[in-house]
Amino acid sequence: MSESKPKILTIILNFKTPELTLKSCAAALREMEGLDGEIVVIDNGSEDDSFVMLSHAAEQNGWTQNNRVRVLDSGHNGGFGAGMNFGMQARLSNGSAPDFYYLLNSDAWPDPDAIAKLRDYLIENPKAGLVGSAIRGTDDTPHPTAFRFPSMGGDFEAAAHTGVITRWMKNAVVRLPIPETDTKVDWTAGASLMVRREVIDQTDGFDETFFLYFEETDLCRRAAEAGWSTHYLPESCVVHIGSASTGMKTWSRTPGYWFDSRQHYYTKSKGSGYFVASTLALIAGGLIWRFRRLIQTLPQVDPDWFLTDLTTHLLRSPFRKTAARSPTISVPISEDQT
Repeated sequence: MSESKPKILTIILNFKTPELTLKSCAAALREMEGLDGEIVVIDNGSEDDSFVMLSHAAEQNGWTQNNRVRVLDSGHNGGFGAGMNFGMQARLSNGSAPDFYYLLNSDAWPDPDAIAKLRDYLIENPKAGLVGSAIRGTDDTPHPTAFRFPSMGGDFEAAAHTGVITRWMKNAVVRLPIPETDTKVDWTAGASLMVRREVIDQTDGFDETFFLYFEETDLCRRAAEAGWSTHYLPESCVVHIGSASTGMKTWSRTPGYWFDSRQHYYTKSKGSGYFVASTLALIAGGLIWRFRRLIQTLPQVDPDWFLTDLTTHLLRSPFRKTAARSPTISVPISEDQT
């Protein structure tokens, strides 16, 4: 870390949501007051009027003075990780690298001192490489964003939705109870996440093979392998609409890139055999839930055709070398896995 006041580069990605992005930028700009750093807004290949709207609004609002805010065009929609990498590679306006990168979703707005508290936590905890905020919805409902790494047991438990199984496999449950104090976690969501520059230097940033989903999980896993821990800080709070760009909450069917990203994560971290076994565990858990629905009045919890699509993807996986990143898929760069 530099001997002078630590510098922060806040990165906000836009994909066809310029109004929300401007609101997010205004909130971030307010919270960056008194902190040393800048904001870079990346239009991630929206192919609409977003870049022009964002650039014009930033100029009209006086945000571009002294390079407080820069609006850049990534040129294509390579996904969440690619967009964030583009922002990090932009560096500060003087060409230097910051001490910390603050990643903020375009549909998220930090509470007072939220950014400063993340920065201070990393300063006070030199072994911490990443720290994320507590997230709540616009209705003040807390969003769980503290997790264990995905696993075969975690997939089975999550798909089964059955209390006795959850109690039996409590140490495999991926979604942790929302911590009330600062807590070391395996990974946390990227809606409001501060990352130490050294983590990015040692991991080369996000793996751009992930188009969307699992990229923060993978980054936290590789950071852990390099000796850096990830933390959840409830004192830093952010309001997050969630899925404003992705439409995840209204999916009628799970898109192919989610299955591709899941395959890439497991294959990369634990091998192709583990990917197959974990997928079979996910199918088995899903069948338990579907059997329960036959004999009880229980809701549908997965998108339509989920098990069919999951099984089809598994059967085709031997012919798929890596997770596909199709440039024809029109999906956004901001995400919410909660």
